Amino acid sequence: MNIDPQVPKTQRTDRPADAVRSGWIERAPSYVQPYLRLMRLDRPIGTWLLYWPCVFGLALGAASAGASFPNLRYLVLTGIGSIVMRGAGCTYNDIVDRDYDAKVARTRGRPIPSGAVTVTQAWFFAIAQALVGLVILLFFNRFAIAVGASSLILVALYPFMKRITWWPQAWLGLTFNWGVLFGYAAMTATISLGAALFYAGCFFWTMGYDTLYAHQDREDDVLVGIKSSAILLGERTKPWLYAFYAAAFALMLAGGFATGLGFVFAFAMLMPGAHLLWQLRSFNTGSPLLCLKLFRANRDTGALIALALVLGALAQV
Repeated sequence: MNIDPQVPKTQRTDRPADAVRSGWIERAPSYVQPYLRLMRLDRPIGTWLLYWPCVFGLALGAASAGASFPNLRYLVLTGIGSIVMRGAGCTYNDIVDRDYDAKVARTRGRPIPSGAVTVTQAWFFAIAQALVGLVILLFFNRFAIAVGASSLILVALYPFMKRITWWPQAWLGLTFNWGVLFGYAAMTATISLGAALFYAGCFFWTMGYDTLYAHQDREDDVLVGIKSSAILLGERTKPWLYAFYAAAFALMLAGGFATGLGFVFAFAMLMPGAHLLWQLRSFNTGSPLLCLKLFRANRDTGALIALALVLGALAQV
């Protein structure tokens, strides 16, 4: 991706190849656009994948308390929190990975490696977003606050995982799905076996979809020395994806049953199960664009899982 040095840094609109064209971002003032892209607001799929586990946890907590639907205020608060904390995490990740990002075709147009935002500006922006997240966290009970705050350890270490392990996707699975435990704690001030099982299921779901995502960058990552499950598994990826998604489905079912959800929930889970099966049958390691499409489709997978939880809870009332 060529960057014209004559164009002021704040006016550069270079974006990653996997970014969604967002008209409202491109109409924003030029000095604001790089910060919106640091937050990945041009790539909303990550926010959805961070938000859905919060919804799952809230729904499980509601079901365990005999309610049919999660607390609406908590749904809104975790939605806002998902936006700002994903933004803070991505900004921090870009600071740590700026040298690697400059060497990878899909990421060299990001605000820091492209020069649109300085490292110092990015640090201030990351801290500001984290403070907004802290304010949102204070609306929850003390136990939920402790659970939410503990996730910062996982967030802080995540960018370094691709340097030391072939399985950074596993660390992302632990990090991105913390919302299951947080949501359940927000509703009940406890963490149950059912919530833990569902969290484990979401972990394997992330192992699957983030391996799909990593196949976009496999060749570039090999060149710059970044590790990923996509590189490790290579052409053997598909059977591993079957195993990841099968474990995800089974553990989510077990988590629902342990929370008191019955056969309506199990039947409704066939919808996300079928969606995951479609991803597996469509997957082709030789098509980066298809991998991106399948990765993004997990927004809908999350919606179907949330629907299954709500239908299961309604059936129990």
